[in-house]
Amino acid sequence: MDKKQIFLFFRRFAAETMGKIAGLGRALYFLGEVIALIAKGKIRLGEVAKQIYEQGMQSVVVIALTSAATGIVLALQGYVMLDRFGAREKVASLVALSLVRELGPVFGALIFSGKAGSRLTAELGAMSVNNQIVATKAMGVDPMEFLVVPRMLGCFLVLPILIVFAEVIGIMGSYLIAVFEANIPGSYYINQTLASLNYVDFFSGFIKTIFFAVLIGWICCYQGFYAQGGSLGVGRYTTKAVALAYIFIVVSNTILTKIILTFWG
Repeated sequence: MDKKQIFLFFRRFAAETMGKIAGLGRALYFLGEVIALIAKGKIRLGEVAKQIYEQGMQSVVVIALTSAATGIVLALQGYVMLDRFGAREKVASLVALSLVRELGPVFGALIFSGKAGSRLTAELGAMSVNNQIVATKAMGVDPMEFLVVPRMLGCFLVLPILIVFAEVIGIMGSYLIAVFEANIPGSYYINQTLASLNYVDFFSGFIKTIFFAVLIGWICCYQGFYAQGGSLGVGRYTTKAVALAYIFIVVSNTILTKIILTFWG
């Protein structure tokens, strides 16, 4: 590799790095604008309610099916493993803690980003490439207030509800396995489930859910709002948004788990 090629490589690397930094700055500014509008009370409640309904209805069936299957598999595997040590009655604690602290928030957020998040990006992306966002500005309406804030608030409000629903469905699925497969009395299983959970477990899952909701809304709305390149560009930006949401959910879950276990156990 001669000097010219080395120079071109480093120039390209520097340009790409600066582009990434500029993109991060624009994304942070985008989030700051949304927070400022919410703090000023510029919230269209009708649009927020519409987003809660649409995002929730789009994701609830898939989340319910996934949660039920997760609870059933956890109960089956847990029953088989714990039975080897004569502790099959502990399967209730295993399933409840796994769902509430970890699997419920993470799986629910991943599914939600794939269903509702991709829809948000595609909607805003279509408006962007068809100049509808520019037209909204021309009519004197702030597109951030009218288009972005309701969608991000919808994510923030509906995801915790879906996660709680998912955890209940997962525990119900495990209950069926425990009663009919492991021959554990139903009342005993319910009492063990309730006894194994405390406020730290709910707090852990709730903090993760809130953080994931903000990430999904922010990433998907940002990618859609600045989408370019026509219909093909909308597809690329939608794919990018979902991929980034998945990555950030998994990475942030690792960091949050370490922080929560360090300070609260």
